[in-house]
Amino acid sequence: MMRVLVIGGVAAGMSAASKIRRMDEFAEIIVYEKGAFISYGACGLPYYLSGDNDDHKKMIARTKEQFEKKNIQVNLHHEVVKVAPNRNQIMVKDLNSGNIFIDHYDKLMIGTGTEAIFPPFDGANLRNIHVLKTMEDGLYLHELLENPEIKDVSIVGGGYIGIEVAEAMHKRGKNVRVIEQVDRILTPFETEITDIVTEHIQEKNIALHLGESVKGFKGDEKVNEIITDKGSYPTDLVFVSIGVKPATKFLQGSGITLADNGAIVVDREMRTNIEDIYAAGDCAEVYNFIKQENDYIPLGTNANKCGRIAGANIAGERNKYIGTLGSAAVKILDLEIGRTGLSEVEATALKIDYVTEFVKTANHPGYYPGQQPIWIKLICEKRSGKIIGAHAVGYTDVVLRIDMFAIAIQNEMTAEELGMTDLCYAPPFAGVWDAVHIASNAIK
Repeated sequence: MMRVLVIGGVAAGMSAASKIRRMDEFAEIIVYEKGAFISYGACGLPYYLSGDNDDHKKMIARTKEQFEKKNIQVNLHHEVVKVAPNRNQIMVKDLNSGNIFIDHYDKLMIGTGTEAIFPPFDGANLRNIHVLKTMEDGLYLHELLENPEIKDVSIVGGGYIGIEVAEAMHKRGKNVRVIEQVDRILTPFETEITDIVTEHIQEKNIALHLGESVKGFKGDEKVNEIITDKGSYPTDLVFVSIGVKPATKFLQGSGITLADNGAIVVDREMRTNIEDIYAAGDCAEVYNFIKQENDYIPLGTNANKCGRIAGANIAGERNKYIGTLGSAAVKILDLEIGRTGLSEVEATALKIDYVTEFVKTANHPGYYPGQQPIWIKLICEKRSGKIIGAHAVGYTDVVLRIDMFAIAIQNEMTAEELGMTDLCYAPPFAGVWDAVHIASNAIK
């Protein structure tokens, strides 16, 4: 009977455990999770804080008890502090009792995800300065936000989570301030897209400070002021959201190969450099379909897919991940934005000769009520005409159109081919030439 240990019980880890169980009813599967929850959608946390979701349990895909009914043993509040591949052992700390013990494996799956980056700001030990990373963070902050004294909220960082939290706080009626060190928000998106988003955010009276660096915080036990290189501002609550790093510090000295940023290096079968050890999710690199090399793209989509592949291969298959496109989307107030494939910066770094087109179109014909604009930027390889990137913003029906571009990129379609694809037409949904057609046919 194969004994499989899984380190990390959220996305990749539990996807792997579930796949192993479906393929091998006799395998002994033991999961070690540092936190108090497993198998939950952390991407839903901003919407729990906003009140869009009134029950944190809705974010939990399966509970500990449900997994244990499938004969998957789950140990919460257990942190793996060391891996010893030469002995097929791990060292585990029970965070409740403080006891440390050794466990052994035939196969090991690592899915520890990320930890939030939190610089040593002056005054960072003051109360009401937080990250939003785990379910525990969400539960604590949800309760904290009930305090009527929390009026001014500052968000350090203008990435995905920072902008989603800005929307959540705006919806809660807070005075919101976003401070971003570089000169624009949401840098994975093209400038034409983020310019539209920036204008929209400012129209909604969210203070946006670009090109401004946080230096520290002041207060008496609780934070009441945020200090930057350009000024200081009153605040009752601070969210620090400046990025994440792979949670792999415990692997140092193990012999498992790590990238410069700490991500576990894996092949397309999720195998590490050490036999019988697999890794997937935000703690690991992932194969990029267009770049044809490993990349670091911490997204829940990659984590679940790669965790499933790791589980299948642990159980005896030899499946390979086709590769990620980095497809991602975010909602901010009345806008939705999405992207897939490369940006211009990435295409330039890869020395790809490319062409672009930026078009303004609409979600459906003007003679049907509710027409809204959609802006699309398409990036194509110049010689072949193949689509290699798409970015879009609009008020409705945007992200699912980006999904169409993702399918086209994965199937190596040209803009000309996509521009003549037989898509549905009816006035409530699209024009006879859909927004996807219009953007594709604009490429010269």
